[in-house]
Amino acid sequence: MERDSQLELYEAVAARLKEAHAKVRSLQVPEGVRMALSRKLLVVTAAAKHDLKGAATRLDRLMKDLDEGRFPEDD
Repeated sequence: MERDSQLELYEAVAARLKEAHAKVRSLQVPEGVRMALSRKLLVVTAAAKHDLKGAATRLDRLMKDLDEGRFPEDD
């Protein structure tokens, strides 16, 4: 039973990551900001391999920031 819930969480995180990548690609922001956001997505992806729940939480925060227009500084 726990394995099923873990699989469902994995599928949800994977779908959200796909959505987040599409959103970052479509943003009209400087390239430096886009690269910083892409790095954040890579960190979440890597974290999902070791801590799926933590990665889901990080992804939720990142998506909220994107929805509210909060972006990292351009390097």
